[in-house]
Amino acid sequence: MSSLEKELFLSKLPSRPPMRPGLQTGSKMRMGPGRKRDFSPVPWNHYFETMEDVIIKRGKSKDSFRIYKSGSEGPVLLLLHGGGHSALSWAVFSSLIISRVKCRVVAVDLRGHGDTKVVDSDNLSAEKMSRDVGDIINTLYGANAPPVLLIGHSMGGAIAVHSAAKNLVPSLQGLCVIDVVEGTAMDALNSMQTFLRSRPKIFNSVESAIEWSVKSGQIRNLESARVSMLGQLKRYEEEQNSPGSSHAFVDTAINEEEEEEEEGGGIAKKEKKNEPSISIKEDKPEYTWRIELSKTEKYWEGWFKGLSNLFLSCPVPKLLLLAGVDRLDRDLTIGQMQGKFQMQVLPQCGHAVHEDAPDKVAEALATFMIRNKFTESKGDIQSYPSF
Repeated sequence: MSSLEKELFLSKLPSRPPMRPGLQTGSKMRMGPGRKRDFSPVPWNHYFETMEDVIIKRGKSKDSFRIYKSGSEGPVLLLLHGGGHSALSWAVFSSLIISRVKCRVVAVDLRGHGDTKVVDSDNLSAEKMSRDVGDIINTLYGANAPPVLLIGHSMGGAIAVHSAAKNLVPSLQGLCVIDVVEGTAMDALNSMQTFLRSRPKIFNSVESAIEWSVKSGQIRNLESARVSMLGQLKRYEEEQNSPGSSHAFVDTAINEEEEEEEEGGGIAKKEKKNEPSISIKEDKPEYTWRIELSKTEKYWEGWFKGLSNLFLSCPVPKLLLLAGVDRLDRDLTIGQMQGKFQMQVLPQCGHAVHEDAPDKVAEALATFMIRNKFTESKGDIQSYPSF
């Protein structure tokens, strides 16, 4: 389920204990007396090495998927975000996992989200989005694709499971799903529209949106919020059905751009990492959500219905990361007791586990990858209890 759905569901649960300062990796959530927290946005190239637009030809039309990449060796971690978010939600996590194990990360803006531009942007069905995943891998790597681990949060976790169950990624090596369980997701759907109506509709600045995301608990890590909120917003004057550009509010100096043909026959436009020059445009400082999630309601049930059994049926090593044990439904509880997947609970996090505690998620995934001999460590890995 998306972070919005889960936040609504979590509001009905007993409150969690306050977060320890150690969980706010680099976020400056707790500062000394008299010091003000910095809510200014941070550009993508503080965390990723390159940004590309992967062009997929579909008959006479072309779809363009925005991706962010880091790493040059090891298995590919294909990162799929939750509903309403973007690939930038993986920014802090990506920099941490790259430092721990040999791997490559590819974070994707799914259709209708971020800076991805597709012909049928309103079609967010599980069928369509899972086929996008297969097409992206095929376009990037062709028939000689390296080992791939699908890693998804919430809606992205559901799409990862659908992609794996349909064998749309032939080189699939492993599967990791973050805080999405069929039972709790389905329970929350009935009240989702009410929650969406309760959110602010317009922000006066990017900074105010970042501040709201942290103070409302949508993202509990300020460092992550400063980079990931850019992917959730667009200028208010833009048309509602057209994804905007992150550079509407943050201009980064791009020194080098090149086009290269990918092995699968598609095209990717690449921008290399360089030092940013940031400026906030003030001519009409009003911003709104990039995607109207309320209009995607007809697809919600299709994301999550039958998800637990699909997850259990995937014939690869599986990891389930949860913010609390109360998330498990009956099918997953039985499957976990039978040893069909590895599970780890990361308490004191909100639903956006990989943003709230990116260091712990990176450690958990690194341990999972090394235990299954998917890759090699770059240093000492701190293991957390798993079940």
